[in-house]
Amino acid sequence: MKAYSLVWATVVLGAAALAFGSSGKVSVGAAAPTFDAVDSHGKSVKLDDYKGKYVVLEWSNFGCPYVQKHYNSGNMQALQKKYTQKGVVWLTIFSSSEGNQGYYPASQLNKLAAEKKMSSTLVPDADGTIGKLYGAKNTPTMFIIDPNGHIAYMGGIDDKATPDPADIATSKNFVAAALDEALAGKTITTTVSRPYGCGIKYKD
Repeated sequence: MKAYSLVWATVVLGAAALAFGSSGKVSVGAAAPTFDAVDSHGKSVKLDDYKGKYVVLEWSNFGCPYVQKHYNSGNMQALQKKYTQKGVVWLTIFSSSEGNQGYYPASQLNKLAAEKKMSSTLVPDADGTIGKLYGAKNTPTMFIIDPNGHIAYMGGIDDKATPDPADIATSKNFVAAALDEALAGKTITTTVSRPYGCGIKYKD
């Protein structure tokens, strides 16, 4: 039974990793691709500047029902608030291209962030540079980067791939679990999962 479970776990994790379609550019334990961007307030956002801290990358699109599941319920904002108060850097990235669902000019992002009471830094990525670096295909897709700049977790936010907010209460939140374990100095139990949600509308 143990051997079967191990084989099945390997198959599941392998399928989850392939879901990123990243041609091997990202993997748990590898150095996180660095980037230099500008946030919605016009301030520089350099991944290298956050060495020594845990960083969460969250791909978002407020028009996506799967994203709305976590924002309309307040789940995502609660996570952002909890972990940024613990010193975690949380970057919410918008990689949809101009003219497509999920694209917002900086001024609109700031308005939406205030309305939704977000505690993250919003990063426009309309040319898709950051999204393609990480092989992100869905919203929400989540990454955790450790203080040494390596990927500690990659995948979905939880194990209930539905747009129904009622599922949040009974789901396993992989991001919260990974951060809790990491901040406590423990080994992260689940490091890869299958991301789910709406497809990111890249420029090309």
